[in-house]
Amino acid sequence: MALIDETPIDPTGDSWIAEHVKLYVESGGKEGHHWQPGVPTLLLTTRGNKSGTARRTALIYGRDGDDYVVMASYAGAPKHPDWYLNLVADPEVVIQMGEDIMTGTARTVADEDRDRVWKIMTAIWPDYDEYSTKTSRKIPLVAISAT
Repeated sequence: MALIDETPIDPTGDSWIAEHVKLYVESGGKEGHHWQPGVPTLLLTTRGNKSGTARRTALIYGRDGDDYVVMASYAGAPKHPDWYLNLVADPEVVIQMGEDIMTGTARTVADEDRDRVWKIMTAIWPDYDEYSTKTSRKIPLVAISAT
């Protein structure tokens, strides 16, 4: 995986996300880590499962022990976000939290841990509960362990 500072910002997402990522990257993580008060974001870089190209996006995150947790909510869209499909195909990722950059391995949170981890994430972003009512898919929670 290319280092995060070598990964081009993927312009295919929503423009406000691309602007958020750009601010995060250009400031070296000094800006953008907190999207809103109490809402931390990380940058997730995955390898495209079809293109093989590194892709980067900003996501709200929480912590579950040593793991970083993100939710593949896609705001309740009927399909999973591309970044989730990418990490299912290749779980090796790069994450940036503020100025800290590390490699990690991603995995979908196991069913037996889902309710507990869901509560961690909805405490940070309560809209996740609403997103879950907009879709028939089971919204994946993803835990990322630093490597």
